[in-house]
Amino acid sequence: MTKLSTKLKDELFKLLPPTIFFFVALHIVAFVRVLALKGTGISPLSSMSIAVAALILGKAVLLADMLPMVNRFPNKPLIYNVAWKTLIYLLVATLIHYLERLVDFWRQAGSLVAGNQKLLAEIVWPHFWAIQIILLVLIVMYCTIHELVRVIGREEVLQIFFGPMPLPQV
Repeated sequence: MTKLSTKLKDELFKLLPPTIFFFVALHIVAFVRVLALKGTGISPLSSMSIAVAALILGKAVLLADMLPMVNRFPNKPLIYNVAWKTLIYLLVATLIHYLERLVDFWRQAGSLVAGNQKLLAEIVWPHFWAIQIILLVLIVMYCTIHELVRVIGREEVLQIFFGPMPLPQV
């Protein structure tokens, strides 16, 4: 394999876990939104837009993990990094969640400022915060699992979850 194809393959395998996690998590959020918005006339997100959002979040997680400020507490108990990363990822998820709504209102109002004013006037805050709470729980789960894998090691975690792995055949 060439150097470029090896690098692309490595990046793809790094991108898969967070993308798959957020793909499933965002479908759970979308399902809750469908249930919460039933009868309001507001359309739910499509599976394709959820896939795009999962790819964006997956790549954002990888990029954030490369920043030195994200791994601020490598030698402290895991809760430090879990709480810190959860805060960062939740802020990004909240921003994406808000911007997602803003785009819809921007289209309706015709301008960004008018769309933002309309959004702030019409948003159903309990629904918004309910989704944020679900995202918080899912992000805490992701960060906890990610930190455990970082400390214990991928192979050890796989063995703990799925039992003894067969020895590789040569």
